[in-house]
Amino acid sequence: MSSENLPQRPEQQPSRKPRVAVVFGGRSSEHGISVVTAGAVLRAIDRAKYDVLPIGITGDGRWALTADEPDRMAITDRRTPSVESLAESVEGAVVLPIDPGNREVVYSEPGAVPKVLGEVDVVFPVLHGPYGEDGTLQGLLELSGTPYVGSGVLASAVGQDKDYMKRVFTSFGLKVGPYVVIRPREWERDESAARRKIVDFAGEHGWPLFVKPARAGSSIGITKVDGLAGLDDAIAEARRHDPKILVEAALRGREIECGVLEFEDGPRASLPAEIPPPEEHAYYDFEAKYIDSTPGVVPAPLTAEETAEVRRLAVEAFEAASCEGLVRADFFLTDDGEFVINEINTMPGFTPISMYPKMWEATGIPYPELVDRLVQAALRRSTGLR
Repeated sequence: MSSENLPQRPEQQPSRKPRVAVVFGGRSSEHGISVVTAGAVLRAIDRAKYDVLPIGITGDGRWALTADEPDRMAITDRRTPSVESLAESVEGAVVLPIDPGNREVVYSEPGAVPKVLGEVDVVFPVLHGPYGEDGTLQGLLELSGTPYVGSGVLASAVGQDKDYMKRVFTSFGLKVGPYVVIRPREWERDESAARRKIVDFAGEHGWPLFVKPARAGSSIGITKVDGLAGLDDAIAEARRHDPKILVEAALRGREIECGVLEFEDGPRASLPAEIPPPEEHAYYDFEAKYIDSTPGVVPAPLTAEETAEVRRLAVEAFEAASCEGLVRADFFLTDDGEFVINEINTMPGFTPISMYPKMWEATGIPYPELVDRLVQAALRRSTGLR
């Protein structure tokens, strides 16, 4: 089949509905949250408008055909679900094409004839963290010529690496807080010198510090450190997830988030939300976000001027990192009234309690429409250089 005959947009092949492959799970520590996100997307996507193919990636990297059962993809008894529990086979594997002239997905099991699952028109990758949100999957989809939801290779990589993300923001004039990065080679050359670098940073900016994996999300591996006594454990926890770590000074102020969505005429920002300090947690960590469901305030109680400013800055961050589709931009509104950008998330959580869909719902776009707009934006956009 030539690439000229492939369906680029739904209107080019009215005889069938576009097929959306929802890809989730993955090899990162955010595997479980990705499954929860996929369940929400599968529940919301318009089945009268799209055919849907759920594909899970197991913790060891196998692409599995999974049950299309969103109710099994929820947090239960404070535990997140897994692709392994949803896979139709412990050995079967899904293979995506890498030939731009062929979009047929194939499923194979040992000793059985491979089964063609049909063409995929667009991929909705709800993977979080490395090996999915960081440009790796996006590169595969670019090679295959398959449209996909969200940012491309560069923006995905920048959005995953907090070090380079902050460098990009600074180069575009966006304000970021004080931070220091310890790279893998620094640990290998002289671990004590690497630790002293953090201690010197604390001496300049004071305690507490936040010690983070540089390339992880969902607040996994992050520790708030109040003094030297807790530093070594915090470093070890961050390095358990990523050999490159980021250390940030604490900023006094309010946590404000804002969603960005790509419309036909360009990106627009949602009404912002405020994340109040969780009562039972030291900060807005993984359990506060996903297990105990600490509620955000939408819309954030800001002045009209502050709301307009944070929305402007969110779009500016989206453009600075060359993002596409969607972004959640996280800020601090400091005590002196200045917005400081903390990070962006190029594939924010879509769980029922996630702030990104809540912000857009408050702005007038309910969850099913939000999912539809993201799929349509992906179908409008070509792969390759753009």
